[in-house]
Amino acid sequence: MSVALRNAQRAVPVRRAPLRRAVCALRSALGASRFDVGLVCASNALMQRLNGVYRHCPEPTDVLSFPFHQVEAGELPRPCCRGEFNLGDIFLGVEYIHQQCRETGEDFDDVLTVTAAHGLCHLLGYRHDTKPEWEQVRDELGPGRVCGVQHGVSRRPR
Repeated sequence: MSVALRNAQRAVPVRRAPLRRAVCALRSALGASRFDVGLVCASNALMQRLNGVYRHCPEPTDVLSFPFHQVEAGELPRPCCRGEFNLGDIFLGVEYIHQQCRETGEDFDDVLTVTAAHGLCHLLGYRHDTKPEWEQVRDELGPGRVCGVQHGVSRRPR
């Protein structure tokens, strides 16, 4: 199966091939290589609009995930037919990530890859709305890599 990558943001150059390879390698490591994943590289305006509609937080963000299946953390979906071999879509706020990297000095491509991995974890059922969920994802991904963590600055849920 494949990773579809659409670049909706031309102002931030995205090295698409390395990002696609990284996501494919991660899917394989997670045993999900049979499943398609959509990656959309989005502007701040689109991320703000989507975040407002789906999370009631009208601010740009680094990643939003829209799972095709509802699964428990770490479980793979059990598709009934060929058309259900889809994990869902990951929207990467490339403009937001690029701005954060300029401020912190982190490598944009590295952060983009980690953020895509974070989005993939959400497609596989990992959440972090509560402190125990946040700690589970933190333990899985490592410090500084969960939503609400701005490149090392912890903002845990209450």
